[in-house]
Amino acid sequence: MKASRSVRNLYDLGGKVAIITGGGGLLGRRHGEAIVEAGGIPVMSDIESARCDSAVEHLRQIRESQVLGVRVDVTVKEQVQGMLEHVLERLGRVDILINNAANNPKVENPEAGQWSRFESFPLEQWNMDLAVGLTGVFLCSQVIGHHMARNGGGVILNIASTMGVAAPDQRIYHRPGVPEDRQMVKPPTYAAIKAGVIGLTRYLATYWASARVRVNALSPGGVLDGQDELFLANYNNRVPMARMAEPDEYKGAVLFLCSEASSYMTGANLIVDGGLTCW
Repeated sequence: MKASRSVRNLYDLGGKVAIITGGGGLLGRRHGEAIVEAGGIPVMSDIESARCDSAVEHLRQIRESQVLGVRVDVTVKEQVQGMLEHVLERLGRVDILINNAANNPKVENPEAGQWSRFESFPLEQWNMDLAVGLTGVFLCSQVIGHHMARNGGGVILNIASTMGVAAPDQRIYHRPGVPEDRQMVKPPTYAAIKAGVIGLTRYLATYWASARVRVNALSPGGVLDGQDELFLANYNNRVPMARMAEPDEYKGAVLFLCSEASSYMTGANLIVDGGLTCW
């Protein structure tokens, strides 16, 4: 039996390297904060170089430490392989992969009504969303997870969603006075992708268990990001805690799942949603 470890040590990521896809986004930056504040080295990857640079600068202002930015398209395996090679050359190791990149089309704009509905949702958009949100998770896990499996283990954290657990409540997007067939809805891709991410999480957890690669998912609820008052009122009325999450309220869950604090946890989906999926 191992000696008991302190809680401080369980959550310590000192020197561990974490690749975060979609690192330039709202939550990607917060995931980076969780890593750097626990002593880890975040690698902020994004398809847009400017977003990478901005995320790196943001994290360096929080804590003066190594932070790396890498432009990568997660739908292209050669680019994912190139990112891994670049990180290994610069930092010598990879311990954590946070699969965060995803398309999440905004539907608050009334013009999105007909476009977002299932009957008229474009096949091109379906393929594009799946390429980033599900194929990207597959490719990054295949390349980086395989490396970790061959080199002593590691952690994969897949960012899913409550919409991968329960169907989106389309009443949240309802606008008075708009014909029913033109009402905005959450597009079908997001729910399908996030359910697939949770399924892939379970598959990889069992596939790599013997290689000491732990694979879990985090399903966050909605996050405050400048939504209008009508949407907020509809959403808040749906949540037992009667509010959306602040952008930093998932950092604790991310750190838990990426650290030794969750050392006996794999194949799980941690839901953090203010109680949304209780009803």
